[in-house]
Amino acid sequence: MDSKIIARDEVTTIPSLFRERLRRAPDQIAYCQYDIASQEWCSSSWQQMANEVTRWQAGFAKENLQPGDRVALMLKNGREWVVCDQAALGMGLVTVPLYVEDRPDNVAYIINHAEVKLLFVQDKPQWKRLLDSGADLGGLKRIISINRISEDDEPDDPRLESLSDWLFGLHGELQAHDQDADALASIVYTSGTTGRSKGVMLTHRNMLSNAYEALQCNQWGEDQEVFLSFLPLSHMLERTAGYYMPIFLGAQVAYARSIPQLGDDLLKIRPTILISVPRIYERVYGKIQDGLKKKSSLARKLFHSAVNVGWKKFEYEQGRCGWSPSLLAWPLLNKLVASKVLEKLGGRMELAICGGAALSPEVARTFIGLGLTLLQGYGLTESSPVVSVNRPEDNVPSSIGLALPGIDVRIGEHDELQCRSECSMQGYWKNEQATHDSFTADGWLRTGDKARIDDDGHLYITGRLKDIIVLANGEKVPPNDMEMAISLDSLFEQVMIIGEARPYLSALLVLDPDRWADFAQEHGIHPEATDAFNQKVIVRGVLERVGARLKDFPGYAQIRKITMTLEPWTVDNGLLTPTLKVKRPKVMEKFSEQVDAMYKGHSL
Repeated sequence: MDSKIIARDEVTTIPSLFRERLRRAPDQIAYCQYDIASQEWCSSSWQQMANEVTRWQAGFAKENLQPGDRVALMLKNGREWVVCDQAALGMGLVTVPLYVEDRPDNVAYIINHAEVKLLFVQDKPQWKRLLDSGADLGGLKRIISINRISEDDEPDDPRLESLSDWLFGLHGELQAHDQDADALASIVYTSGTTGRSKGVMLTHRNMLSNAYEALQCNQWGEDQEVFLSFLPLSHMLERTAGYYMPIFLGAQVAYARSIPQLGDDLLKIRPTILISVPRIYERVYGKIQDGLKKKSSLARKLFHSAVNVGWKKFEYEQGRCGWSPSLLAWPLLNKLVASKVLEKLGGRMELAICGGAALSPEVARTFIGLGLTLLQGYGLTESSPVVSVNRPEDNVPSSIGLALPGIDVRIGEHDELQCRSECSMQGYWKNEQATHDSFTADGWLRTGDKARIDDDGHLYITGRLKDIIVLANGEKVPPNDMEMAISLDSLFEQVMIIGEARPYLSALLVLDPDRWADFAQEHGIHPEATDAFNQKVIVRGVLERVGARLKDFPGYAQIRKITMTLEPWTVDNGLLTPTLKVKRPKVMEKFSEQVDAMYKGHSL
């Protein structure tokens, strides 16, 4: 292993990892992000980061927080997220990451459930949205706004304070509370089958082990790697692989401005490592395909030839096929086509990781054929999160790769993938039953996914024990519970949620004829009008009623598009089983055109 990498036995906690990197390379660039005021990219060294951590720790000290108290971060990706995390963990506090765009009522639930004492928000409007939700947030002692609160916008809550005021005049020394590797470091809330989020309890050992084991899956060079971070740091894939792992590696992390600006940021930052969910690769793929439509037939032929020959080259180098004379054309095709496409990713991408959900085989084949080292993996928050990943020298794109070093996997009852390692969570916060249900009697973590393992050790997901939908961004939602909640509204006779590997959730709704007639007339629409279901007032009204039934679910578990019908799903028409369970594939087949229409022209 490269000498620049910090060895696992050199650190026991996340703050000790930070201090060791500081000791080794205080002047090395650690983070880079865009400053709106100066309209420039600004870099921070490890020493500069440490200086900020000490000021934040002085801020925590004046709040009289005790080790084990919870601090919540509802912040955009950036150096402040890292500073807050390191400062809190260094004082023995427990961090609770929150999604910036999450629904206020779900955020309030998490804050109360985790008994958060201190909350960091991006700005005052973000906090106001929480207040306006009507939730009781009396347990919070202090709310800190990263953005300054202007004199004309005085806080209407005495607990709210701007970061600059909170830190004014503070200084000190870098603190590292004496704590055990198995001390609770973070509570990460993920969707639960009851609709309410569940708090996954992760220790320092859990997350450090996962980050270091993931690091073993690639041979790293001497030059400093550059990561481009854009997945939310509240997402465990980004936190472990895009934040803790780079500290082990001594890499630089640049924070993307936004998804719409990602293309420009790739060209500016020129990252060597990209970690993403499938949607980003699919988005780039879609742009490539749109561009090809405008090209000449010769250009399209050259592109497809480049992908085909590049794929053969990949298979040959992986040892899965023999040499072919067509490979002689690769240098020219690479120069004319492949290299120009990869230049749009910055031109020096060495490794692209895809996790969180399944990537389309066609998308994977295209990028790999163009010469990108694209590796799919698998994980879950409860395992900190990475369980498996392909290796550059042993890459089977249709699989989720090999288990990480130090992680044991097996196929249990009902073909369930189960794992055991130092990365497995301690359980769910204040939920003993869910914790018990998540482990086998002999201590293996149950993933809930069905899988198989081939003779070479590669894992393949074959299904789910429970119908959990995994969105294109990796978020997991329980459709059965959502469908049940929606069906409690008498307007809806039958419901099916759609969203697997999609950018958002949609729903097929069978309406009760009598309730529909009343609903339509209340909105000034004749219930038998041929275009009644397409009227904006009707669509908006139905979405509001659906949203009301889903108010207790996580913010990302919301329905954006709907298709309505009065024709029920029955055993006779083949859409229900004899036990009256919905035959999802059959329903999807019947409504394929409507489903396609609900996702036509969507954007990330």
